[in-house]
Amino acid sequence: MAATPRGTSPVPPDARPRLTVLSGPSGVGKSTVVAHMRKAHPEVWLSVSATTRTPRPGERDGVHYFFVTDDEMDKLIANGELLEWAEFAGNRYGTPRAAVLEHLESGLPVLLEIDLQGARQVRASMTEAQLVFLAPPSWDELVRRLTGRGTESPEVVERRLEAAKTELAAEPEFDTTLVNTSVEDVARELLALMNVV
Repeated sequence: MAATPRGTSPVPPDARPRLTVLSGPSGVGKSTVVAHMRKAHPEVWLSVSATTRTPRPGERDGVHYFFVTDDEMDKLIANGELLEWAEFAGNRYGTPRAAVLEHLESGLPVLLEIDLQGARQVRASMTEAQLVFLAPPSWDELVRRLTGRGTESPEVVERRLEAAKTELAAEPEFDTTLVNTSVEDVARELLALMNVV
């Protein structure tokens, strides 16, 4: 069992918050919603993923992602240290398991912002997790957001749009769907689902 963070006592299992997983197609605004939500409620703990991709401008190691080498990622996977992991656009992403369990056991609400593959893996290993799907208002709006980023090559954008079709088709696998028409509204609805007031 993971150690309890200092200064807290273990929370009875029935009183622990559920792990909440936020997923949806690339470009739907997951990061924007989460950032808005955590500005008002910093007590919601957002898991920081490990990734083999190179940092984008302004991203910091340990804050936005843990940037790791392919060899380091291989070891994390082989040792069972990831709750879930997936490969996307030639890079791998994964959620460190120990920190998630530690924060849940201490009674903190935990949020994972991950892709469809990862959400499916979490559902398989933690059946009590709450899976929330963030949907775009329309396909055209999703295309506009993805192409408007300007941070990726046309080939990567095309791969993301192809993946988005598969991800949108998986919406029925989730417990709840939130449509991202307003960042403020979606952040409020997500907090309500997590029982954070």
